[in-house]
Amino acid sequence: MAFPGADIKAQDLTGTKDHFSVTIVAEAFAGKLPIARHRMVYAALGEAMKAEIHALALNTLSPGETSV
Repeated sequence: MAFPGADIKAQDLTGTKDHFSVTIVAEAFAGKLPIARHRMVYAALGEAMKAEIHALALNTLSPGETSV
C-alpha cells in the first residue's frame, strides 16, 4: 500500500470508471507542497495513469489539516 493508514475516498464522476475525484488524508503528505503530494499519488498509480485513468481530481491532505 502506497499510503499506509490513509483515509481514501474516491468517486467515479461519470460512471465510466475513468474520471475520478479522490480525497486522500495521509501522514505521508505532512510538510509537503501540493505538487509533491500529487506526484506521490501519480507514482502510486503508476501505469493506470497512462491507460485506465483519463481524469483525476485530487484533494491531498495531512491528518492535521482536516478530516474526511
